[in-house]
Amino acid sequence: MSHALSDPIIVVARRSADVRVHTFVSSFLDNNIANATHIIEGPTKLVLVDGQFLAPYARRFREYADTLGKPIERLYLSHRHPDHWFGLGAAFRDVPVFALAETVDFLKEHGEDSLGDHWKMGDFAPDVIVVPDGIVRPGEETIDGIRYLFDVVTDTEIDYHLTIKLPELGVCIAQDLLYSGTHLYLSSGMHRWIRVLSQLLTEDHDLFLAGHGLPADKNEVARNIEYLSAAAAAVADGMTGADFKDFMLARYPERRCPGIFDIYLPRLFGGAASY
Repeated sequence: MSHALSDPIIVVARRSADVRVHTFVSSFLDNNIANATHIIEGPTKLVLVDGQFLAPYARRFREYADTLGKPIERLYLSHRHPDHWFGLGAAFRDVPVFALAETVDFLKEHGEDSLGDHWKMGDFAPDVIVVPDGIVRPGEETIDGIRYLFDVVTDTEIDYHLTIKLPELGVCIAQDLLYSGTHLYLSSGMHRWIRVLSQLLTEDHDLFLAGHGLPADKNEVARNIEYLSAAAAAVADGMTGADFKDFMLARYPERRCPGIFDIYLPRLFGGAASY
């Protein structure tokens, strides 16, 4: 894989006099899945969330962060799917990376295998695996004057997922609990996923940062719940494989990045290991 990639999309939202939130989305084109990574720009430091998938986008994300002229305090990795951590080895080897203990253990045990499984990516894959060197646990921390609330969500899109909330700024960094304008990567945990998103609808956040797609509001959270409900009902009715894909594509023609079906369908219906 070596063809040219489409330009990323960058969205900036000012949340206070001295805090901006930057979202960097790889692309909705070229069979990409619109990986979204984020920067919390405080008065003097940057905090990043996730590291992109393809090496060229990871490097462009780092270049963009460097243009802000503030040091990167740390990068948080939300979960173990490679489209969120592959880019660490391409552009963030010098940055302190924090993740849940379960995510760190997975990368230690299976990171090299995951890289080997993606050999077809060629020079779009990283040269090395970066294992996070810091553990993040549920709780609260203040970084550059900004209060961060960390929590772990289990058995939804992935087995262990880190969420980050900035309560004074009305920001919820949901990552792969939320897909903004794209098709979702579905798992057997759809019912629990619905409950988690339903709880988010009751909380005091108005800016939701997704793991795929553009920044969103509560309307998109509600749309994700509806999508998951329709998918769960179809599965309960015995729909599988290509029939399930055709059903979801027809029901949600406005959602982009249909290539994600081919990533998760073998695992969801065939018992293959999650990527």
